[in-house]
Amino acid sequence: MLEAERHAVIKTVFSCGDTGAAALVSAMRLYSFANKAIVVRQGDMVGQCWLVVEGMAQAQIVSADGQTTLLASYGPGEILGNYPEPATLRADIVAQGALTLFGIETATLVALARDHADVGFGLSLLLARQLDVTLDRMAARTTLSAAGRIYAELLRLAGPDNRIDPPPILAALALTVHTTRETASRAIANLVRRGIVRRSDTLFEIVSPRLLADLVA
Repeated sequence: MLEAERHAVIKTVFSCGDTGAAALVSAMRLYSFANKAIVVRQGDMVGQCWLVVEGMAQAQIVSADGQTTLLASYGPGEILGNYPEPATLRADIVAQGALTLFGIETATLVALARDHADVGFGLSLLLARQLDVTLDRMAARTTLSAAGRIYAELLRLAGPDNRIDPPPILAALALTVHTTRETASRAIANLVRRGIVRRSDTLFEIVSPRLLADLVA
């Protein structure tokens, strides 16, 4: 990724000016991980934050009986890691599909947030948005059916453009909404059959977002 592209991404995500974005870019490193790669392991002491650029990362705990429990999912424009201080990670961070991250030392991010008001403000907005997404997922898990949770997550991932590019990975989508891959596959197949969505190897498009929203309830 060219430096100009990095600058544009950081400026957009942090809602900051050119000076703050330039300071962040100079302090960040680019990381790439293959599908199912472990970014960092549960129990590691970590003093770093990562910004998801492409793909999805998941915080997962594997219980003594081998069951995987999802704590959180992080998509493009979301931040993970430890802030404002280094700490021991509660879960494995696992790549779901090809994953690209910007990494920055926690202490450096704290210093930039202190020295650049726009970076500090942008970081607060970023974390607040993520909290809202987390609360939405918790509410959906309590009030919606498995299919409803899948449909709600598809709408969230697609955003105002009604497109998910690249298409979601079924196993990751299912884990995110606490259901099985088979349930996710059947739910999406139903949408395709009804013409509500179109999908290919490179793109997932919501043709009728209103109909899909009606199915969430």
